[in-house]
Amino acid sequence: MKVAAVIVAGGTGTRAGGDKPKQYQLIGGKPAIWWTLRAFLTHPLINHVQVVLGHDHQSEFADATLDLALPEPVVGGSSRQESCRIGVEACHSSEPDYILIHDAARPFISHNAIDSVLAGLRIADAVIPGIAVADTLKFAPNGIISRTIDRASLYAVQTPQGFHYQKILAAHRAAARDNQLGLTDDAAVAEYSGMKVHIVNGDPRNQKLTTQVDITLANEKLTQQKFLELPDVRVGQGIDFHVFEKGKIFRLCGVDIPHAFKLKGHSDADVVLHALTDAILGTIGEGDIGTHFPPSDMQWKNVHSKIFVEKAVALLLAKGGIVANIDISILAEAPKISPHIGAMKAFLAPLLGVDIDRIAIKATTTEKMGAIGRKEGMAALAVVTVRLPA
Repeated sequence: MKVAAVIVAGGTGTRAGGDKPKQYQLIGGKPAIWWTLRAFLTHPLINHVQVVLGHDHQSEFADATLDLALPEPVVGGSSRQESCRIGVEACHSSEPDYILIHDAARPFISHNAIDSVLAGLRIADAVIPGIAVADTLKFAPNGIISRTIDRASLYAVQTPQGFHYQKILAAHRAAARDNQLGLTDDAAVAEYSGMKVHIVNGDPRNQKLTTQVDITLANEKLTQQKFLELPDVRVGQGIDFHVFEKGKIFRLCGVDIPHAFKLKGHSDADVVLHALTDAILGTIGEGDIGTHFPPSDMQWKNVHSKIFVEKAVALLLAKGGIVANIDISILAEAPKISPHIGAMKAFLAPLLGVDIDRIAIKATTTEKMGAIGRKEGMAALAVVTVRLPA
């Protein structure tokens, strides 16, 4: 049996707050959608994973999935129902027998939960996971309790919701044709078409991220889990110096800063990212920046130094490690660095896969002593803590 999975990622997540939709906010050092997609991409029975994006989410999606092999995403519609139909239609060329439809904001989906839905599809056309309601339910319009609701046979449903592909495709097309556009999930679409929808046991851990509190707790859970699995703690340090030359702007820790001079170097001369690259390489005994990116090689001429950090992080990840903490000191007489520290941290966090509160950036002068004191250049020192498998 061929199985396709549609990951619905079109929501704006306004209740979650933040500067980006909740599916792209970091938990455990990765965007929430990354964890969701990895669960489906690594499942041995799933042949095709189709993502449905919101409008104008292409750039965020591309940044979130750089290391994942995925087919081209499709852009969803004005409602979840329409987005799901578009995703289901997009799977047609892969000719699946079954299809699973899952919310991108449920990053804790497990292979066991997926297996449970797939097992149900052997005997049913439509299957959804659900958790029996345990709490007492009250009906309280306007905040006044009117009656107690019998919770027997009530379920809080989850995703992925599973269907025989051709039947849910036909159901979505019929609902759209009939202008039935207010159905809240794919099970409701199936019910509208006359399909019997079966409940299988859901997983309490398969929670949906809805509020900022949900995201904070998810991040704490994944970070703690990763740290417990990686007991080998190592520290690396890096230092770099660059002189000034005439210019109008220079790049520091990924941020372009207006100034009467720029830093001189073979690449963009980002002294902070160079020191940071050496610090990361030092934690895993992989030489220094010159070993991997020799200044004699013209392919590195004027390149953005984030390439160097990305390579160092990739070497760390290849050994099963993660960055745990970064401490950077910048030595410069001018210009003033402190107004740019927030932007620098925002640049580094996704690059290193860490929370902003694990990044420290400080700036100081040399009290006008030496070449830096004479404003001839600047220096940066970086200390990085990483964790690796034992």
